[in-house]
Amino acid sequence: MEIKFNASSEKQSIAKAYLILERNFRKEISLNEDETAYLNNQMEENNLVIINRFNELIIFTLVENSQNKTVFLEQCRKSGNEISAILQKEKISQIDLIISKEEPDGSFAIAEGLSLGSYQFLKYRSPGSRIPWNLKLINFVGTAISQEQVNQLATMVDAVFIARDLVNEPASHLNSLQLAENFEKMGISAGFETQIFQKEKIKELNMGGLMAVNQGSIDPPTFSVLKWEPADAKNKKPYVLIGKGVVYDTGGLSLKPTKDSMDYMKCDMAGGAVVAAVIYFVAKCKIPINVIALIPSTDNRLNGNAYAPGDVIRMHSGQTVEVLNTDAEGRLLLADALSYAKIYHPELVIDVATLTGAAAMAIGQYGIVAMGNAVEATFNTLKRSGENVYERIVEFPLWEEYGESIKSDIADLRNIGAREAGAITAGKFLENFTDYPWIHLDIAGPAFLNKADHYRTKGGTASGVRLLIDFLTHLA
Repeated sequence: MEIKFNASSEKQSIAKAYLILERNFRKEISLNEDETAYLNNQMEENNLVIINRFNELIIFTLVENSQNKTVFLEQCRKSGNEISAILQKEKISQIDLIISKEEPDGSFAIAEGLSLGSYQFLKYRSPGSRIPWNLKLINFVGTAISQEQVNQLATMVDAVFIARDLVNEPASHLNSLQLAENFEKMGISAGFETQIFQKEKIKELNMGGLMAVNQGSIDPPTFSVLKWEPADAKNKKPYVLIGKGVVYDTGGLSLKPTKDSMDYMKCDMAGGAVVAAVIYFVAKCKIPINVIALIPSTDNRLNGNAYAPGDVIRMHSGQTVEVLNTDAEGRLLLADALSYAKIYHPELVIDVATLTGAAAMAIGQYGIVAMGNAVEATFNTLKRSGENVYERIVEFPLWEEYGESIKSDIADLRNIGAREAGAITAGKFLENFTDYPWIHLDIAGPAFLNKADHYRTKGGTASGVRLLIDFLTHLA
């Protein structure tokens, strides 16, 4: 779906929405005596009030200004999502959002929640069963927000929707080759360079982790390299984003249970979708920053040739890994990509992956687990971005002791550690393939939801896209 965003001083739509910061509404809003009385009465107990003039729908949403700006803006996004539901019910496809003079950022956040909450994945619904509504236009009325801000919001929403579409796409229609084809189309649209390594090239590069996971598949693996290298880039050394691209994960011979596990494993390429969507935004908005995305991709299935517990594989780095669990496959793909990233002499590498159930168990769907060896200032900048967009970061330690449980008797490493601290030992495994500033983001909790969490819609959420967009934009 496509939403148009417009900045204008003129009202254009039947539906109009106002942000109210206190229960005494602004006097410049034109209401008659009865409407004013109704609004005052309703505002005593409700934070969202509708006045229906039949030829005009006026929506008032109250978000009391909190001392915590992060909480205030998130409440505005949630209010925007509520407005989206009203428009859907009334089958209204466009809205004027009247910019609050006191809190233009709040109005902007309402538009963000309104647009993100309107997302629908209807590709495989029969025409007769389609939900007959799409949000088509958000018209900002006022002068407190620039056209450039509006354009960047439109591109951010577009990037989030692209990532959600990819995550929601079933594995029957999205193997590793088809995923790479999607990246190529995104590159043509946004203007970034795309290079796809096929199976022979991957073998030539000795990416033993990616090749091992692919052994049980009838489809070949791919390794996608996406580059945005503008002439006016602020950084000489690139920021490298790495995304896990497992298009479907059965667990391999270490087979997953079906209910509430394997049945959602089309989402195991969410990290790859996230980093591709981020570079799409950066290129489309011509952000002056040098960024490269690496996405190793395959499915993890089982047949007579599938890799097995007890196998030893040699990685791109030359290190050997004893496989003790074939369901710990994502770290094998990421390890090859982390090792390959060294050729770019990166300023910083961030990998994004639905890596461990342990991360989801630790903090649920409400945040992203992070760890790494980057300096504290970099982590603090990323955490601030997490607060800005409410994709919050929880930093886990990488203490030396965690490395003990991934030591192997017959190889350099083993691919799984102790049951305790499973998210950390996975990160500790990845650390062995880095020699540069690095941050690991485990998005297993928020990447795919069984029911909507306000504007984070059911299914793929694209968690991490807005976080990294904010982070990279601030760096630029």
